[in-house]
Amino acid sequence: MSDVILEVRNLKKYFPTKKGQLHAVDDISFTLERGKTLGVVGESGCGKSTTGRAILRLQDPTSGQVLFQGKDITKFSTHEMRNLRTEMQMIFQDPFASLNPRKSVSEIIAAPLRLHKLCKNKQELERRVISLMETVGLSQRLMNTYPHELDGGRRQRIGIARALAMDPSFIVCDEPVSALDVSIQAQILNLLKKLQHERGLTYMFITHDLSVVNYFSDNIMVMYLGKMVEYAPSEELFASPTHPYTKALLSAIPVPDIHHKKERILLQGEISSPIDPKPGCRFAPRCAYARPECFEVEPKVYQVSPRHKVACHLCADQGLPLAESSQGN
Repeated sequence: MSDVILEVRNLKKYFPTKKGQLHAVDDISFTLERGKTLGVVGESGCGKSTTGRAILRLQDPTSGQVLFQGKDITKFSTHEMRNLRTEMQMIFQDPFASLNPRKSVSEIIAAPLRLHKLCKNKQELERRVISLMETVGLSQRLMNTYPHELDGGRRQRIGIARALAMDPSFIVCDEPVSALDVSIQAQILNLLKKLQHERGLTYMFITHDLSVVNYFSDNIMVMYLGKMVEYAPSEELFASPTHPYTKALLSAIPVPDIHHKKERILLQGEISSPIDPKPGCRFAPRCAYARPECFEVEPKVYQVSPRHKVACHLCADQGLPLAESSQGN
C-alpha cells in the first residue's frame, strides 16, 4: 500500500463578491504520496495558488476535507494548526514581497525557530541559521545583509531556508521560479530536487510553465477555473493528453528547433465566469469539440487508464466514471 501523506477530498473555496460567490476552487480531490511531487498547472486565475493556501489553512476552505497524515486538519484549532506548521510549509512566488525588508537574512531565517522555540540559546540558533544557509547555497558573509541588497535567486534561497527551518515533510511551492531569470530558475529547481532527495520532502509544485512541471513532477494535475480537468503521471500526460484544454496547453510549449513545425491549438471564445458558474463544463465555450450536453451537464471524472483521470464528456465511451471521493487517486 502506498504511503499517502496528503489526501484532499472535495475541496472548495468560495469568495463572496457583490455579484455572487466566486468559485475559486470547486470540488478538487487528489492524493499525494510521501516523497513525491504533484505539479499543479493552469492559466492565471484557475485556482492553483488558492488550492495550495486552502490546503495549508492559510485560507480556510469553504468545505471539503484535507487529510494530512490521516488527520482532517480542516477541523484543527488555531493552536493545533500552529503546531502543525512545523510539518507543512510554503515557498512563495515573489521572493521580495514574501521577505521582511527590515530584517536581515539571519533574522528572517531565524524567525520560525524563535517562534516555535526550537533552539535552547543564541549559539544554537546561530549554528542552525548558518547550517540552513549552507544547505541552500548562501554564503555566511550574507548573514547581516538585507533582501534589497540581493538578487532574486538569493532572495528565493532565503525563502527556501526559512521553509526548511522547522524540518517540514510537506512544502507547497507556489510558482517559486516564475519571478526569476531562466538561468537562475534552473539553479533553484536543481536545489529543490536535491533537497527532496536528501530530506525525503513531499512537494506540491504550482506553476503555469509546463516545461518546468514536466521536469520536476511525478504526477500532474491540470486545473481550469477552479476545476480539476485532468490528472496523470507526468510522462503519461505529455505522451497522451486527453482533455482538450490540456492539449492546448501542451501545444503552446516552444520547441527549440527552427525546422520543427509544431501545430498550435489556439483557444477562442469567451472565458466562463467563475462567479456562480452556469451548469455544464466550464471549458465548453472555448472547446472545439463541445457538444450540447457540455453546456448543460457538468462532466464526471473518468478513469481512462490506471492512474489517468479526465473530467470530460468525450471520455464517456473510453473511461469509467469515478466516485467523487476517488478523484485524483
